[in-house]
Amino acid sequence: MTPSSTAHNQLIQHEFTKQATAYATNPTIIDSDWALRLVHAVQPTPPCHVLEVATGPGYVALAFATVAREVVGVDLTDAPLAIARKNREARGLTNVSFESADAKQLHFGDASFDIVICRLAMHHFDAPEQVFSEMVRVCRPGGKVAVEDMFASEQPDRAIYYNHWERLRDPSHVMALPVSQLVGCYQAAGLEIEVLQSEQRTQEVEQWMRNTQTPAAQAEEIRKLIQDDADRHLSGTPIFCNEDGQLCFMHRMVTVVGRKL
Repeated sequence: MTPSSTAHNQLIQHEFTKQATAYATNPTIIDSDWALRLVHAVQPTPPCHVLEVATGPGYVALAFATVAREVVGVDLTDAPLAIARKNREARGLTNVSFESADAKQLHFGDASFDIVICRLAMHHFDAPEQVFSEMVRVCRPGGKVAVEDMFASEQPDRAIYYNHWERLRDPSHVMALPVSQLVGCYQAAGLEIEVLQSEQRTQEVEQWMRNTQTPAAQAEEIRKLIQDDADRHLSGTPIFCNEDGQLCFMHRMVTVVGRKL
C-alpha cells in the first residue's frame, strides 16, 4: 500500500469513528425500504453467498441476510462494525458476520461470493477502479456486482465544484463519480449491466453538516458555495428551500447491477 493510500485509510478511519453514531442513526441510512430496493434490484436467491464492501452499520447486509444463505459485511473502521454487530444481535440474525477489511485488498479468494455489493462508499475510495476490480475478482462467474452511490455531473467543471463542497463537509470524501465513469468500470471488467436506475434523496444542509460535525469555518464556506450553486447552477445539483425555509439539496443516486460472465 502506498503512503498516500495509507494516509487516506487513516483519514477514513478517523472520520467514520467520529461519525459512527450519527451516521448509524441518520434516517436516510436507516431507511429499510431503501435497503430493500437494492435487494430487489439485485434479486438474490436463497442459496447465495453475499459480500457487502464498506458495510458501515450493516443495514444493507442485514437486509440481504433475510433472503440469502450467508452474508459477510466488511469495513475498514471498527466503530461502525461494532454498531453493525449490535444491529445483527437486535434482529436475531445468525447468517451474517462483520469483519475488518480494506476494500482495495479483500482477503477472500477468487469467486468466493455469488453477489458483491457496495452502497454509499465508492465516493470515499481513493482508487475506486481498484476496489471495483476486487469486487469483481471475488464474485463467481454468473454472479452479480452491484454499486449504489451518489453521482456527480458528466461535465468536469460542475463535478469538481460539487465534489469540493462535499469534501469540505467530509474530508474522507474523494470523488462522486459521474455515471459514465461508473458504467465504464462495468464495461472494462466485461460485466453485463442488468439494472441501471437513479433516484434523488433530499438532504437538509444544516443537518447534513451536523452529521459529520463540520467545523464552523468550513460550514460557513459550504453554505456560501451551495447558495452560489443555487443561484448560478454550478454543479448540476438540485438545490432548494423546503417549506420551513431550510436550504436543501438533492443527492442524486445511481444503482448499477451487472452480471459477471
